[in-house]
Amino acid sequence: MNAVTPPVFATLGCRLNAYETEAMKELAAQAGVAGAVVVNTCAVTAEAVRKAKQEIRRLARENPGAPVIVTGCAAQTEPETFAAMPEVTRVIGNHEKMQAETWTSLRAPDLIGVTEKTLVNDIMSVKETAGHLIDGFGRHRAYVQVQNGCDHRCTFCIIPYGRGNSRSVPAGVVIEQIKRLVDKGFQEVVLTGVDLTSWGADLPATPRLGDLVMRILRLVPDLARLRISSIDSIEADENLMQAIATEPRLMPHLHLSLQAGDDMILKRMKRRHLRDDAIRFCEEARNLRPDLIFGADIIAGFPTETEEMFANSLKLVEDCGLTFLHVFPYSPRKGTPAARMPQVKGPAIRERAARLRAAGDLALARHLQSQQGALHQVLTEGPLLGRTGQFTEVTFATPQPEGQIIPARITGKDGQKLIATAL
Repeated sequence: MNAVTPPVFATLGCRLNAYETEAMKELAAQAGVAGAVVVNTCAVTAEAVRKAKQEIRRLARENPGAPVIVTGCAAQTEPETFAAMPEVTRVIGNHEKMQAETWTSLRAPDLIGVTEKTLVNDIMSVKETAGHLIDGFGRHRAYVQVQNGCDHRCTFCIIPYGRGNSRSVPAGVVIEQIKRLVDKGFQEVVLTGVDLTSWGADLPATPRLGDLVMRILRLVPDLARLRISSIDSIEADENLMQAIATEPRLMPHLHLSLQAGDDMILKRMKRRHLRDDAIRFCEEARNLRPDLIFGADIIAGFPTETEEMFANSLKLVEDCGLTFLHVFPYSPRKGTPAARMPQVKGPAIRERAARLRAAGDLALARHLQSQQGALHQVLTEGPLLGRTGQFTEVTFATPQPEGQIIPARITGKDGQKLIATAL
């Protein structure tokens, strides 16, 4: 390996993958790895795996002679697929990528000639909590991984087989890291995980996510803003609802893992909530915090979905009062129960996804319109860009100091962003 060329890292998929890429950069630097290409893959859909292969080939062309190391969820769930690619030098699993000794082995000068291409063990055997906490991932807001893995088995989802069973980071470790982040100047911290609302189930006394949120806000008084990423609304505990109602430093934006709005489809997905549960949660949470807005994941064209069933998902945008929509056209993942169910035809899936996206665009436009003249505290992410507490993007006409929370008045909208004037 070239001893002076830093590794090239590429990340596909979720925020958690991006977080772990930052951790891998530190591990690689500590081990003295240089001159390699590292691709951190996603497995959430068949399209994600296709894009991972495409990215590997592109980076191999652009970095001739460099060893190509593939890791992440797709590498974990189908290591043989990537090991068979001539461009790939080594495939390492999701657990192994976080181990210092793995990166020490990757600095060997004979890596290119390695005969054993895969280092991927049984992710379900991993019991310990994440040991790769890093300080300061994120330029203006910090992302803190507090949980990994998932104990649930939704019929469409391959992720538990890439991430393993649920493991939680103890509250004390989380709080100490957040204190360090605040000391470094971060104004906002986001708690992330694969199944965030399962946090604590494997810890002594089985605390809940709401307990963690309340402890952070109590023990880190200098933290200006706390966010929680995607949650399963059916698992929202009493203390989490209390925090929503009483803690102004907990930001008024929740992203919900809803997936569908039809009860039969939800049952076939093996979700743990029904349509009315989602609507009730949104109503209760909004009653506790009137300025709260919601994002949601919804899948279009799940197997057996009829037009009538899809209409129930489409109507959920209005019934739950959703603002930010993440729409996923269903694609079968080999090894999941849903892949063996009667499939909806591709054109119908694409057409339904387009209708969902249009409903999401309309919902966002209504939200933007409702904010005209409003006052917000905006966290600046760049000289001309920031986000409100509701996570709505804001653009400024004149440069602002970055990484600061500034008062601003909304004066208009530009596409899917608000226009604001700093006060």
